[in-house]
Amino acid sequence: MARKQHIAIFTTASLPWMTGTAVNPLFRAAYLAKAGDWEVTLVVPWLSKGDQVLVYPNKMKFNVPADQEGYVRRWLEEQIGLLPKFDIKFYPGKFSKEKRSILPVGDITQTVSDDKADIAVLEEPEHLTWYHHGRRWKNKYRKVIGVVHTNYLEYVKREKNGYFHAFLLKHINSWVTDIYCHKVIRLSAATQDIPRSVVCNVHGVNPKFIEIGKLKHHRISQREQAFFKGAYYIGKMVWSKGYTELLQLLQKHQKELSGLKMELYGSGEDADEVKASAEKLNLDVRVYPGRDHGDSIFHDYKVFINPSTTDVVCTTTAEALAMGKIVICANHPSNEFFKRFPNCHMYNTENEFVRLTMKALAEDPIPLSEELRHELSWEAATHRFVRVADIAPVMSIKQHSPSSQYFMHISPDELKKNMEEASAFFHNAISGIETARRVFGAIPNTLQPDEQQCKELGWRLQG
Repeated sequence: MARKQHIAIFTTASLPWMTGTAVNPLFRAAYLAKAGDWEVTLVVPWLSKGDQVLVYPNKMKFNVPADQEGYVRRWLEEQIGLLPKFDIKFYPGKFSKEKRSILPVGDITQTVSDDKADIAVLEEPEHLTWYHHGRRWKNKYRKVIGVVHTNYLEYVKREKNGYFHAFLLKHINSWVTDIYCHKVIRLSAATQDIPRSVVCNVHGVNPKFIEIGKLKHHRISQREQAFFKGAYYIGKMVWSKGYTELLQLLQKHQKELSGLKMELYGSGEDADEVKASAEKLNLDVRVYPGRDHGDSIFHDYKVFINPSTTDVVCTTTAEALAMGKIVICANHPSNEFFKRFPNCHMYNTENEFVRLTMKALAEDPIPLSEELRHELSWEAATHRFVRVADIAPVMSIKQHSPSSQYFMHISPDELKKNMEEASAFFHNAISGIETARRVFGAIPNTLQPDEQQCKELGWRLQG
């Protein structure tokens, strides 16, 4: 009997951590399930309580995975209404304080049973496979699609000996994605070039931002004032998230920007330094703790200023455009998707930044067309994903290799496959050596989940 193909989406974070790799894969799973053409499973990391308090906001903790799954589903239902049917499974993870991210523990391919191993989507494939030791992804799944979310090289370059570390990381990323993925989707050309990769923005925005934009559009069409506030920026308050560039621009052009009132929203390790730097300016710049971008406090701002160039595709820029705002951002590969939007103004020079900012404050946004509004939606993003990943639902027929082969003949494709197998074998051997893992930055003793995590997940403890 024919059955629907199964898609397993593996990612590196989960709600209540409101980070892009938690939110976007959740929406992807929901909208693929909503399309009804596949069976979908979202696979997210499970953290023990010691790590939960380091990662989740407001000291939120979950005793068992079922509690966290309930939280995730309730949050999603608040965003999109009636939930489509899809599964949520958990793999063991540990939080790396050094990397400020969650790393998998053990062989996470076993989270999904072999009878459902059709298509795997690896959200942040390099991150999921740096230290992978176990079954090869391509051997278990018929198709493995990677989605690159993060511009790791740009972040690493800003650290001590950054360019040397970035050089190493670039080659490691290419290596692991090549041996574990059939195809890789890069959200923008801001990421490093990777074998077998295509560039396509396969993310959408939370539908509530589109609804806010529709309300603003209606007010404008009724000749009512839709926006009552000036300019703002929202983002995690670390220098690498655009605050360095923004405060430098404001400091150097205080005279030309004398009428600007700017409000910054964010929480993070550099919040105190950012606030101190902003207070030194002769401009009306105020700094506030981070909030959800959908909060009503943001609805009435007219101009969103985002000079960040470390993002791959900036979610907050897409959200601001969906809400009908004018966006000022750098002419950078990470912003290429937004060039089609008339309210997105890009600058190449500091003088252009000043001119475009003052112009935006003096004019009204152009109402967003239905076509462009749809381009920002998760429905459109899902359509783009299915197209570029080439996973359209079709009847699959298992292909058998021809039985007759020329003696000792090896085709170029077979030779390439053999070399790839050897490369994967080498990576698996190295990733199985605890000393080598630590040299390359793995969390100690993460080859297998510990007894506590096995108990919480219902996994059998490996001998």
